[in-house]
Amino acid sequence: MGKTYERIDGRLRTFIESQPVFFTATAPLSGDGTVNLSPKGLTGSFAVLDERTVAYLDFAGSNAETIAHLRENGRITLMWCAFQGPPNIVRVHGSGEAVFRDDPRFGELLGHFPGIDPSLHGLRAVIVVTAALIRDTCGYGVPFMTYDEDRDLHGRRFAREDDSSLDAYFRKKEHIEKSLDGLPGLPLPLPPATF
Repeated sequence: MGKTYERIDGRLRTFIESQPVFFTATAPLSGDGTVNLSPKGLTGSFAVLDERTVAYLDFAGSNAETIAHLRENGRITLMWCAFQGPPNIVRVHGSGEAVFRDDPRFGELLGHFPGIDPSLHGLRAVIVVTAALIRDTCGYGVPFMTYDEDRDLHGRRFAREDDSSLDAYFRKKEHIEKSLDGLPGLPLPLPPATF
């Protein structure tokens, strides 16, 4: 039976912070727009900021759907599943914002991720999510799976990029500046790294 929570604390916070992977879902306002669902991981790239606010690091990739949808309407859902231990699924429904590298809040937000070297991953933004609805449900249908370790491929791939080459990489990708549905995505040129 599902339960609604007022805050991300106690057992709920412990569960969320201990999961090695979570998923983000966003969509444009257009009824025929493309819904986006993305897996997120990398140890240390997620943080609970307070009882109703969470954040994660948005790294270089081949599209920017989440950023585009957040810029248009701010709607986002995050989901964690228990692949080990007791069955559980937690969803945080809320509003999100992409805080870019030239935003005055960026440096302070980075302080919540001490275990990650942002220069290795082509960090584009910090996604900050304010919860409107926090719920858990049973995870009876979620299979048991074993977490072995983080892949090091992303870090190795983007560690060789500087701001200029990263900007050139983003400009070559079809769905970075504009989403699949033509919404504004990642603002380019990429602001200089200050980390």
